[in-house]
Amino acid sequence: MPTTYTSDAELIEGLKLGDGEAFEQIYDRYWHRLYRIAENKVRASDEAKEIVQDIFLDLWARRGTVDISELEHYLHGAVKFKVLDFFKKEIVRRNYDQFVFINMSEADWDTEEELAYNDLNQSLIACMDQLPSKTRAVFELSKMQHKPHGEVAKILKISTRSVEYHLSQGLKTLRVQLQDYNIYLLLLIAHHFSK
Repeated sequence: MPTTYTSDAELIEGLKLGDGEAFEQIYDRYWHRLYRIAENKVRASDEAKEIVQDIFLDLWARRGTVDISELEHYLHGAVKFKVLDFFKKEIVRRNYDQFVFINMSEADWDTEEELAYNDLNQSLIACMDQLPSKTRAVFELSKMQHKPHGEVAKILKISTRSVEYHLSQGLKTLRVQLQDYNIYLLLLIAHHFSK
């Protein structure tokens, strides 16, 4: 029959002895609380779940050596440090992507990047072909030929408000259709169309 622990102090002792039941009860008692804290900080459900899972994996791995005086305080501190670590990694990743994008010439592309670029380019063209004709015309004139809204309105004989509407609809559709591509490749496409 499984042991029922009534206090956090008992749970800590059970955990230190390697009792899986103590660990499960800690998990059940604190998972949702920790998830809410993490999700509130990182604003992304999957990342928050990953942070909490990492905390519990670490807790189990260090069960025999970890020094915990107050369980709730310890776990809240662990969330705080994991969230900080998450943001540090995000900053490094974004800075790296930005550095690569700024410093990368076409000659630097390796085969994989070139294939990914071509794949995205083809997907973008296919998505644009699916746009309604007026929306596609507005999008091509504004985003690819870099014409101001007023000039696009004159060419297509529509109001500037209509230009803005069609641009908004086109961008919404492309965002949904191309959501699987990362921002790095989308920036490359933007760079390509600005030439």
